[in-house]
Amino acid sequence: MAELAAKSKPGRQSELPGFILERTAKRMKQFFQQQLAAAEAGITIDQWVILPLLGQQEGLSQLDIARATFKDAPTVTRIIDLLCRKGLARRVPDPVDRRRFNIQLTEEGRKKTEAVMPVIRTARRQAWQGLTDEDIARLTDILNTVFDNLNPVNPAGLP
Repeated sequence: MAELAAKSKPGRQSELPGFILERTAKRMKQFFQQQLAAAEAGITIDQWVILPLLGQQEGLSQLDIARATFKDAPTVTRIIDLLCRKGLARRVPDPVDRRRFNIQLTEEGRKKTEAVMPVIRTARRQAWQGLTDEDIARLTDILNTVFDNLNPVNPAGLP
C-alpha cells in the first residue's frame, strides 16, 4: 500500500487514507457480521450496536439512539422494530411526551447481550492483533481528530 501511495500523483495522496478508512470500516463490519453468524447469535451487527447501548442507558428515545449510533432515524426505527419482534427490546410510552417512545432492553435482550459479548471481544482481539496499546491509542486519536474535523457545527473544519 505504501508503494501505491508513493506512486500516486501529488494531491492524490490525501485521497488514499479516506479510501483505506472506508475499506477497513466495511471489512470490519463484514467480519463482525460473519462472527455473529458463525456463533448463531441471531442478530446482525447493526442490531448489536444498539443492544449494549440500551444496556448502558435504559429508556433512550429512538432519536437518542440514532444520534448515539450515527445512524439515520428510519434505519434505527427498522432495527428497533426487529429487536422488538425478537423480544430483545420493547417500546415504552414516554411519561412526559405521549408522542414519543423510550426503548428498553427486555430480560431476553440482556441475556442476548451477555451471550454475544464474548463473540464481539474475540472479534475485536483479532481486528487489533499485532497492534500495541500505543498503536491503538494513536489510531484512536487520529480517527477522533478526523471525526472532529468533520463536525457539522464546524463545516469548514476550522479550529
